[in-house]
Amino acid sequence: MKRSRFPRRIKQTPDSELLLRLSTELASSTSRLEDAFWENRLAKHVNRLLAEHDERTITDALDQLYPGTDQAFDALVDVVEACAETRHSDSPGGHDIILIAIPILAWSRFQIPSGPINADQLSSIRVHLQAHLLASEARLGLADFLYSPDQLPQSYVDTATLTEKLGRAALHSRDLKIDVSQMPDTVNFLSDTRYIVAALTGGRGAPLFRWQEDEIARITAVTQWNEQGSEVLRPLLPACAMEMMPPMAYHAALREADRASRPYSLVSAISYLQTMMSRQATDFRAVIGAYHDKQLEEFRIGFCLRGHKDVIHGVVWPLLESEDGESETANQIEAVLRNNGVVDVLILDQRLPIEYCDDCGAPLYPSPDGETVHAEMPDESSDVSPRHLH
Repeated sequence: MKRSRFPRRIKQTPDSELLLRLSTELASSTSRLEDAFWENRLAKHVNRLLAEHDERTITDALDQLYPGTDQAFDALVDVVEACAETRHSDSPGGHDIILIAIPILAWSRFQIPSGPINADQLSSIRVHLQAHLLASEARLGLADFLYSPDQLPQSYVDTATLTEKLGRAALHSRDLKIDVSQMPDTVNFLSDTRYIVAALTGGRGAPLFRWQEDEIARITAVTQWNEQGSEVLRPLLPACAMEMMPPMAYHAALREADRASRPYSLVSAISYLQTMMSRQATDFRAVIGAYHDKQLEEFRIGFCLRGHKDVIHGVVWPLLESEDGESETANQIEAVLRNNGVVDVLILDQRLPIEYCDDCGAPLYPSPDGETVHAEMPDESSDVSPRHLH
Protein backbone atom coordinates (compact mmCIF):
# COMPACT_ATOMS: atom_id res chain seq x y z
CA MET A 1 0.00 0.00 0.00
CA LYS A 2 0.97 3.66 0.01
CA ARG A 3 4.34 4.17 1.64
CA SER A 4 4.60 7.45 3.55
CA ARG A 5 8.00 9.08 3.56
CA PHE A 6 8.63 12.08 5.73
CA PRO A 7 11.90 14.04 5.82
CA ARG A 8 14.56 12.58 8.09
CA ARG A 9 18.30 12.90 8.34
CA ILE A 10 20.09 10.05 6.61
CA LYS A 11 23.79 9.46 7.04
CA GLN A 12 25.51 9.04 3.68
CA THR A 13 27.81 6.04 3.33
CA PRO A 14 29.91 4.88 0.36
CA ASP A 15 27.41 2.08 -0.23
CA SER A 16 24.38 4.39 -0.23
CA GLU A 17 26.17 6.95 -2.43
CA LEU A 18 26.95 4.21 -4.95
CA LEU A 19 23.32 3.08 -4.97
CA LEU A 20 22.17 6.63 -5.63
CA ARG A 21 24.69 7.19 -8.42
CA LEU A 22 24.01 3.90 -10.20
CA SER A 23 20.23 4.37 -9.94
CA THR A 24 20.46 7.88 -11.36
CA GLU A 25 22.67 6.69 -14.22
CA LEU A 26 20.25 3.86 -15.01
CA ALA A 27 17.31 6.28 -15.02
CA SER A 28 19.21 8.58 -17.40
CA SER A 29 20.13 5.80 -19.85
CA THR A 30 18.89 6.20 -23.43
CA SER A 31 19.55 2.72 -24.82
CA ARG A 32 18.97 -0.89 -23.86
CA LEU A 33 22.70 -1.51 -24.15
CA GLU A 34 23.46 1.15 -21.56
CA ASP A 35 20.50 -0.06 -19.47
CA ALA A 36 22.10 -3.51 -19.27
CA PHE A 37 25.46 -2.02 -18.22
CA TRP A 38 24.01 0.01 -15.33
CA GLU A 39 21.54 -2.71 -14.30
CA ASN A 40 24.35 -5.26 -14.01
CA ARG A 41 26.44 -2.92 -11.86
CA LEU A 42 23.48 -1.95 -9.69
CA ALA A 43 22.30 -5.56 -9.29
CA LYS A 44 25.80 -6.67 -8.26
CA HIS A 45 25.88 -3.99 -5.56
CA VAL A 46 22.34 -4.74 -4.34
CA ASN A 47 23.02 -8.48 -4.20
CA ARG A 48 26.05 -7.84 -2.00
CA LEU A 49 23.99 -5.69 0.38
CA LEU A 50 21.27 -8.36 0.55
CA ALA A 51 23.84 -11.07 1.24
CA GLU A 52 25.22 -8.90 4.07
CA HIS A 53 21.66 -8.34 5.40
CA ASP A 54 22.17 -4.60 4.97
CA GLU A 55 18.51 -3.58 4.57
CA ARG A 56 19.14 -0.13 6.05
CA THR A 57 21.42 1.05 3.25
CA ILE A 58 18.83 0.04 0.63
CA THR A 59 15.89 1.70 2.39
CA ASP A 60 17.94 4.84 3.08
CA ALA A 61 18.71 5.14 -0.64
CA LEU A 62 15.05 4.66 -1.54
CA ASP A 63 14.04 7.32 0.98
CA GLN A 64 16.54 9.79 -0.45
CA LEU A 65 15.42 9.21 -4.03
CA TYR A 66 11.68 9.31 -3.38
CA PRO A 67 11.22 13.10 -2.95
CA GLY A 68 13.37 13.83 -5.98
CA THR A 69 13.72 11.94 -9.25
CA ASP A 70 10.91 9.42 -9.55
CA GLN A 71 12.67 7.65 -12.43
CA ALA A 72 15.75 6.95 -10.32
CA PHE A 73 13.54 5.72 -7.46
CA ASP A 74 11.65 3.40 -9.82
CA ALA A 75 14.92 2.13 -11.29
CA LEU A 76 16.28 1.24 -7.86
CA VAL A 77 13.03 -0.40 -6.70
CA ASP A 78 12.88 -2.54 -9.84
CA VAL A 79 16.44 -3.79 -9.40
CA VAL A 80 16.08 -4.40 -5.64
CA GLU A 81 12.88 -6.39 -6.14
CA ALA A 82 14.45 -8.41 -8.95
CA CYS A 83 17.51 -9.19 -6.82
CA ALA A 84 15.35 -10.26 -3.87
CA GLU A 85 13.08 -12.57 -5.89
CA THR A 86 15.47 -14.08 -8.47
CA ARG A 87 18.75 -15.99 -8.59
CA HIS A 88 20.99 -16.75 -11.58
CA SER A 89 23.97 -19.03 -12.10
CA ASP A 90 26.36 -18.26 -14.95
CA SER A 91 28.36 -21.45 -14.48
CA PRO A 92 28.10 -24.28 -17.04
CA GLY A 93 24.81 -26.04 -16.47
CA GLY A 94 23.63 -23.03 -14.47
CA HIS A 95 20.02 -22.21 -13.66
CA ASP A 96 17.53 -19.41 -13.11
CA ILE A 97 15.30 -19.20 -10.01
CA ILE A 98 12.28 -16.98 -9.47
CA LEU A 99 10.10 -16.60 -6.40
CA ILE A 100 6.38 -16.54 -7.23
CA ALA A 101 3.19 -16.05 -5.25
CA ILE A 102 -0.40 -17.07 -5.88
CA PRO A 103 -2.80 -14.62 -4.18
CA ILE A 104 -6.24 -15.80 -3.09
CA LEU A 105 -8.85 -13.20 -2.12
CA ALA A 106 -11.24 -14.52 0.53
CA TRP A 107 -13.95 -13.40 2.91
CA SER A 108 -15.86 -15.18 5.63
CA ARG A 109 -18.06 -14.57 8.66
CA PHE A 110 -15.58 -16.82 10.44
CA GLN A 111 -11.80 -16.72 10.75
CA ILE A 112 -9.99 -16.99 7.41
CA PRO A 113 -7.45 -19.81 7.80
CA SER A 114 -3.70 -19.53 7.38
CA GLY A 115 -0.91 -21.87 8.43
CA PRO A 116 0.61 -25.24 7.46
CA ILE A 117 -0.52 -27.10 4.34
CA ASN A 118 -0.52 -30.87 4.65
CA ALA A 119 1.47 -33.13 2.33
CA ASP A 120 -1.52 -34.41 0.35
CA GLN A 121 -2.76 -30.89 -0.36
CA LEU A 122 0.75 -29.76 -1.38
CA SER A 123 1.00 -32.73 -3.72
CA SER A 124 -2.29 -31.81 -5.40
CA ILE A 125 -1.23 -28.16 -5.77
CA ARG A 126 2.07 -29.28 -7.30
CA VAL A 127 0.35 -31.58 -9.82
CA HIS A 128 -1.99 -28.86 -11.07
CA LEU A 129 0.70 -26.18 -11.23
CA GLN A 130 2.91 -28.48 -13.28
CA ALA A 131 0.00 -29.52 -15.52
CA HIS A 132 -1.33 -26.05 -16.27
CA LEU A 133 1.36 -23.41 -15.71
CA LEU A 134 4.91 -24.75 -15.65
CA ALA A 135 7.18 -25.34 -18.63
CA SER A 136 7.96 -28.97 -19.31
CA GLU A 137 11.50 -28.82 -17.87
CA ALA A 138 10.80 -26.37 -15.01
CA ARG A 139 11.07 -27.56 -11.43
CA LEU A 140 9.03 -26.38 -8.48
CA GLY A 141 9.63 -25.81 -4.78
CA LEU A 142 6.52 -25.11 -2.67
CA ALA A 143 6.37 -23.62 0.82
CA ASP A 144 4.15 -25.80 3.00
CA PHE A 145 2.38 -22.76 4.45
CA LEU A 146 -0.67 -20.68 3.53
CA TYR A 147 0.51 -17.13 4.23
CA SER A 148 -1.51 -14.18 5.48
CA PRO A 149 -0.13 -10.69 4.69
CA ASP A 150 1.23 -10.48 8.25
CA GLN A 151 3.26 -13.66 7.76
CA LEU A 152 4.99 -12.84 4.49
CA PRO A 153 8.63 -11.67 4.53
CA GLN A 154 8.65 -8.11 5.82
CA SER A 155 11.87 -6.90 4.17
CA TYR A 156 13.92 -7.33 1.01
CA VAL A 157 16.52 -9.28 2.99
CA ASP A 158 13.87 -11.66 4.33
CA THR A 159 12.47 -12.09 0.82
CA ALA A 160 15.94 -12.88 -0.57
CA THR A 161 16.44 -15.45 2.20
CA LEU A 162 13.15 -17.16 1.31
CA THR A 163 14.13 -17.13 -2.37
CA GLU A 164 17.38 -18.91 -1.49
CA LYS A 165 15.64 -21.58 0.58
CA LEU A 166 12.81 -22.23 -1.86
CA GLY A 167 15.24 -22.12 -4.78
CA ARG A 168 17.30 -24.93 -3.24
CA ALA A 169 14.08 -26.91 -2.71
CA ALA A 170 13.04 -26.29 -6.33
CA LEU A 171 16.36 -27.60 -7.66
CA HIS A 172 15.43 -30.96 -6.14
CA SER A 173 11.66 -30.66 -6.84
CA ARG A 174 10.98 -30.68 -3.11
CA ASP A 175 8.74 -28.73 -0.76
CA LEU A 176 10.09 -26.39 1.91
CA LYS A 177 8.97 -26.93 5.49
CA ILE A 178 8.30 -23.59 7.16
CA ASP A 179 9.05 -23.17 10.87
CA VAL A 180 5.61 -22.38 12.26
CA SER A 181 7.07 -21.28 15.60
CA GLN A 182 8.69 -18.30 13.87
CA MET A 183 5.47 -17.12 12.27
CA PRO A 184 3.58 -14.17 13.80
CA ASP A 185 -0.12 -14.46 14.58
CA THR A 186 -2.38 -13.02 11.92
CA VAL A 187 -5.07 -10.42 12.58
CA ASN A 188 -8.57 -11.58 11.63
CA PHE A 189 -10.52 -9.53 9.09
CA LEU A 190 -13.78 -10.08 7.28
CA SER A 191 -11.96 -9.90 3.93
CA ASP A 192 -8.31 -10.71 3.42
CA THR A 193 -5.69 -12.23 1.11
CA ARG A 194 -3.90 -15.54 1.43
CA TYR A 195 -0.80 -16.57 -0.50
CA ILE A 196 0.76 -19.75 -1.83
CA VAL A 197 4.50 -19.06 -2.21
CA ALA A 198 6.84 -21.11 -4.39
CA ALA A 199 10.04 -20.99 -6.44
CA LEU A 200 10.51 -22.07 -10.05
CA THR A 201 13.83 -23.07 -11.53
CA GLY A 202 15.10 -24.10 -14.94
CA GLY A 203 18.20 -24.04 -17.08
CA ARG A 204 19.84 -20.65 -17.66
CA GLY A 205 17.56 -18.78 -20.07
CA ALA A 206 15.16 -21.72 -20.42
CA PRO A 207 11.36 -21.22 -20.22
CA LEU A 208 9.76 -21.50 -16.80
CA PHE A 209 6.09 -21.13 -17.81
CA ARG A 210 4.04 -22.99 -20.42
CA TRP A 211 3.28 -19.86 -22.43
CA GLN A 212 7.03 -19.31 -22.91
CA GLU A 213 7.15 -22.55 -24.89
CA ASP A 214 4.68 -21.24 -27.52
CA GLU A 215 2.52 -24.18 -26.62
CA ILE A 216 -0.40 -22.23 -25.20
CA ALA A 217 -1.48 -18.63 -24.66
CA ARG A 218 -0.96 -17.16 -21.20
CA ILE A 219 -4.68 -16.42 -20.73
CA THR A 220 -5.59 -20.01 -21.63
CA ALA A 221 -3.09 -21.49 -19.17
CA VAL A 222 -4.20 -19.17 -16.37
CA THR A 223 -7.89 -19.92 -17.07
CA GLN A 224 -7.22 -23.67 -16.88
CA TRP A 225 -5.33 -23.20 -13.62
CA ASN A 226 -8.13 -21.08 -12.15
CA GLU A 227 -10.72 -23.70 -13.04
CA GLN A 228 -8.77 -26.70 -11.75
CA GLY A 229 -6.62 -25.05 -9.10
CA SER A 230 -9.55 -23.41 -7.34
CA GLU A 231 -10.97 -26.83 -6.50
CA VAL A 232 -7.60 -27.90 -5.10
CA LEU A 233 -7.20 -24.75 -3.00
CA ARG A 234 -10.81 -24.60 -1.77
CA PRO A 235 -10.23 -27.11 1.09
CA LEU A 236 -7.57 -24.73 2.47
CA LEU A 237 -10.25 -22.06 2.99
CA PRO A 238 -13.38 -23.76 4.37
CA ALA A 239 -16.46 -21.58 4.92
CA CYS A 240 -14.88 -18.85 2.79
CA ALA A 241 -15.88 -17.20 -0.45
CA MET A 242 -12.72 -17.00 -2.54
CA GLU A 243 -11.40 -15.52 -5.76
CA MET A 244 -8.24 -16.80 -7.42
CA MET A 245 -5.58 -14.53 -8.86
CA PRO A 246 -2.97 -15.78 -11.33
CA PRO A 247 0.53 -16.76 -10.17
CA MET A 248 3.01 -13.93 -10.65
CA ALA A 249 6.52 -12.96 -9.68
CA TYR A 250 6.52 -12.34 -5.94
CA HIS A 251 6.51 -8.53 -5.73
CA ALA A 252 4.17 -8.14 -8.69
CA ALA A 253 1.75 -10.58 -7.02
CA LEU A 254 1.76 -8.54 -3.81
CA ARG A 255 1.07 -5.30 -5.67
CA GLU A 256 -1.74 -6.79 -7.75
CA ALA A 257 -3.27 -8.40 -4.66
CA ASP A 258 -3.19 -5.02 -2.88
CA ARG A 259 -4.96 -3.45 -5.83
CA ALA A 260 -7.56 -6.20 -6.24
CA SER A 261 -8.27 -6.54 -2.52
CA ARG A 262 -9.77 -3.05 -2.28
CA PRO A 263 -12.82 -3.53 -4.54
CA TYR A 264 -13.05 -7.11 -3.28
CA SER A 265 -13.32 -5.88 0.31
CA LEU A 266 -16.20 -3.58 -0.69
CA VAL A 267 -18.05 -6.39 -2.47
CA SER A 268 -17.43 -8.65 0.53
CA ALA A 269 -18.81 -6.03 2.92
CA ILE A 270 -21.99 -5.67 0.87
CA SER A 271 -22.46 -9.46 0.75
CA TYR A 272 -21.80 -9.70 4.49
CA LEU A 273 -24.37 -7.04 5.33
CA GLN A 274 -26.95 -8.63 3.04
CA THR A 275 -26.37 -12.01 4.68
CA MET A 276 -26.34 -10.80 8.28
CA MET A 277 -29.30 -8.45 7.99
CA SER A 278 -31.41 -10.22 5.34
CA ARG A 279 -31.47 -7.02 3.28
CA GLN A 280 -30.94 -6.06 -0.34
CA ALA A 281 -27.92 -3.98 -1.39
CA THR A 282 -30.30 -1.14 -2.23
CA ASP A 283 -31.26 -0.94 1.48
CA PHE A 284 -27.82 0.40 2.40
CA ARG A 285 -26.21 3.82 2.13
CA ALA A 286 -22.44 4.25 1.73
CA VAL A 287 -20.52 7.31 2.92
CA ILE A 288 -17.07 7.89 1.41
CA GLY A 289 -14.54 10.00 3.32
CA ALA A 290 -10.95 11.04 2.49
CA TYR A 291 -8.59 10.57 5.45
CA HIS A 292 -5.39 12.56 5.86
CA ASP A 293 -2.34 12.52 8.07
CA LYS A 294 0.29 14.85 6.63
CA GLN A 295 -1.08 13.88 3.25
CA LEU A 296 -4.00 11.91 1.85
CA GLU A 297 -3.46 8.35 3.10
CA GLU A 298 -6.69 6.41 2.57
CA PHE A 299 -10.42 6.46 2.05
CA ARG A 300 -12.86 4.96 4.51
CA ILE A 301 -16.36 3.89 3.63
CA GLY A 302 -19.07 3.81 6.28
CA PHE A 303 -22.24 1.78 5.68
CA CYS A 304 -25.64 2.76 7.10
CA LEU A 305 -29.19 1.61 6.56
CA ARG A 306 -30.95 4.04 4.26
CA GLY A 307 -32.89 6.56 6.29
CA HIS A 308 -30.58 6.07 9.31
CA LYS A 309 -27.36 7.80 10.36
CA ASP A 310 -25.80 5.05 12.49
CA VAL A 311 -22.71 3.51 10.85
CA ILE A 312 -23.09 -0.27 11.01
CA HIS A 313 -20.00 -1.37 9.11
CA GLY A 314 -16.89 0.07 7.50
CA VAL A 315 -14.17 -0.59 4.95
CA VAL A 316 -10.71 0.97 4.57
CA TRP A 317 -9.49 1.69 1.01
CA PRO A 318 -5.73 2.45 1.29
CA LEU A 319 -3.98 4.40 -1.42
CA LEU A 320 -1.30 2.68 -3.46
CA GLU A 321 2.17 4.12 -3.96
CA SER A 322 1.39 6.01 -7.17
CA GLU A 323 -2.08 7.27 -6.27
CA ASP A 324 -2.77 10.82 -5.20
CA GLY A 325 -5.92 11.86 -7.07
CA GLU A 326 -8.66 12.28 -4.47
CA SER A 327 -11.65 12.76 -6.77
CA GLU A 328 -10.58 9.99 -9.16
CA THR A 329 -10.27 7.44 -6.35
CA ALA A 330 -13.56 8.49 -4.76
CA ASN A 331 -15.28 8.03 -8.12
CA GLN A 332 -13.70 4.58 -8.48
CA ILE A 333 -15.06 3.58 -5.06
CA GLU A 334 -18.49 4.92 -5.94
CA ALA A 335 -18.50 2.91 -9.18
CA VAL A 336 -17.74 -0.33 -7.32
CA LEU A 337 -20.54 0.37 -4.85
CA ARG A 338 -23.10 1.16 -7.53
CA ASN A 339 -22.08 -1.83 -9.66
CA ASN A 340 -22.84 -4.02 -6.67
CA GLY A 341 -26.27 -2.61 -5.92
CA VAL A 342 -25.61 0.24 -3.47
CA VAL A 343 -27.35 3.17 -5.15
CA ASP A 344 -27.29 5.68 -2.26
CA VAL A 345 -23.69 6.94 -2.12
CA LEU A 346 -22.51 10.12 -0.36
CA ILE A 347 -19.00 11.50 -0.99
CA LEU A 348 -17.91 13.89 1.77
CA ASP A 349 -15.96 16.96 0.64
CA GLN A 350 -14.03 17.67 3.86
CA ARG A 351 -10.61 16.43 5.02
CA LEU A 352 -10.96 13.89 7.82
CA PRO A 353 -8.20 12.96 10.31
CA ILE A 354 -7.09 9.33 10.61
CA GLU A 355 -8.54 8.13 13.90
CA TYR A 356 -8.98 4.80 15.67
CA CYS A 357 -11.05 3.61 18.60
CA ASP A 358 -9.20 4.14 21.88
CA ASP A 359 -10.65 0.93 23.34
CA CYS A 360 -10.38 -1.66 20.54
CA GLY A 361 -8.07 0.01 18.01
CA ALA A 362 -10.56 -0.35 15.13
CA PRO A 363 -10.66 2.38 12.46
CA LEU A 364 -13.42 4.96 12.82
CA TYR A 365 -15.63 5.54 9.77
CA PRO A 366 -17.45 8.49 8.21
CA SER A 367 -21.12 9.11 9.05
CA PRO A 368 -23.61 10.99 6.84
CA ASP A 369 -23.10 14.01 9.13
CA GLY A 370 -19.39 14.11 8.28
CA GLU A 371 -18.32 12.81 11.68
CA THR A 372 -15.88 9.96 12.29
CA VAL A 373 -17.54 7.27 14.40
CA HIS A 374 -17.32 3.65 15.52
CA ALA A 375 -19.12 1.11 13.33
CA GLU A 376 -21.62 -0.96 15.33
CA MET A 377 -23.96 -3.63 14.00
CA PRO A 378 -27.53 -3.43 15.32
CA ASP A 379 -28.16 -5.70 18.31
CA GLU A 380 -30.45 -8.05 16.42
CA SER A 381 -27.70 -8.67 13.84
CA SER A 382 -24.69 -8.75 16.15
CA ASP A 383 -22.04 -11.27 15.29
CA VAL A 384 -18.56 -12.14 16.46
CA SER A 385 -17.13 -11.49 12.98
CA PRO A 386 -14.68 -8.58 12.70
CA ARG A 387 -16.23 -5.27 11.72
CA HIS A 388 -13.36 -3.75 9.75
CA LEU A 389 -11.15 -4.76 6.85
CA HIS A 390 -7.68 -4.44 5.46
